[in-house]
Amino acid sequence: MLYRRLNKTGIDLSILGFGCMRLPIVDNKPAMIDYPKATQMLHYAIDNGVNYVDTAYFYHANMFGQRGESEPFVGEALSDGWRKKVHLATKMPLFHLNMKEQMESFLTEQLERLKTDYLDFYLLHALNGEIWDKMKNLGVREFLDKKKAEGKLRFPAFSFHGKAEDFMRICDEYDWTFAQIQYNYMDTDVQAGYQGLKYAAEKGIAIVVMEPLKGGKLAQKIPAQMMSVFNESNIKRSPAEWALRFVWNEAGVSSVLSGMNSIEQVVENIRVADEGIQDSISKDELMMFRKLKNAMSTATKADCTACRYCMPCTSGVDIPDVLAALNSAVFWNDTNPWLTGYFRINGKAAKCTECKECEGVCPQGLPVSSLMKEAVSLFKG
Repeated sequence: MLYRRLNKTGIDLSILGFGCMRLPIVDNKPAMIDYPKATQMLHYAIDNGVNYVDTAYFYHANMFGQRGESEPFVGEALSDGWRKKVHLATKMPLFHLNMKEQMESFLTEQLERLKTDYLDFYLLHALNGEIWDKMKNLGVREFLDKKKAEGKLRFPAFSFHGKAEDFMRICDEYDWTFAQIQYNYMDTDVQAGYQGLKYAAEKGIAIVVMEPLKGGKLAQKIPAQMMSVFNESNIKRSPAEWALRFVWNEAGVSSVLSGMNSIEQVVENIRVADEGIQDSISKDELMMFRKLKNAMSTATKADCTACRYCMPCTSGVDIPDVLAALNSAVFWNDTNPWLTGYFRINGKAAKCTECKECEGVCPQGLPVSSLMKEAVSLFKG
């Protein structure tokens, strides 16, 4: 395992972090984590050098916005001495936070759920400009300073889904340890993007990358347009390995979170991490990434990462599942509802009432209501 110094901390963080958002589950139920499989994966990762574990209050809930089961799983899996081997991160659940007093109650609850006395990193979850202004007014900076002094958290950080200009403003307005941003070879100009990554690095703020595989889209079921680009290369790597190496190539990136859901993925990612060296990608390889981005752009209809911030839909639409089916239909030029998975969706696109509440919280800024209309037309209702 390779490690990179986390700015301002003296911590050498493994370049591969273990994200606990997409753990293996039972009976396709998000809140039913398969404890034996997930524990095996996490312990194997730690035994092989991974020292950064990342979770959140909402991860592995039946519906986004509810309290999830990821934190309790992590607390259990890190019992019996495992906690001392890692740097643990979770996130303040801003979606339900409207009073300053809630900051204290949420942190207390999260420490109990995680079975720990302190957090190495405590992130403000999914900031954008508007949410940051709200949190400032509630006194979140003072709260973080107080909890640092009390030893409840070591280093404050934030995850971000918003505009680049807001990202840079947030970087300027507090002494952050790191920022967690969405970054991959498709999303260099999305949200904080490359501009934000470089700005943070110049200020001494480290970067931890989420969605390096774009919710798995850059690793599985690759469209033919993209596979042709991979096949042209003289260097043979899996699509997942190419995507991870692209992110690790950036000097400003300290660690990359991977939401692994099988032991095979853990083994492969750890193997790939042994070669995740900064500035190691050649000019020819960088040109290949440009070709991939162009090919993928022509094949993607809805740039959804399945973060599920849009759920639950008040009209009962299973928005991420509908968008995944819509993308599948476009990728493969096949609207068969069985092959795309559309037939399995309970909340089909026809339920959409165009209230657009989902569009207000979508980190990708997708025109969801318009895409629902397209899905109704494509799948004949």
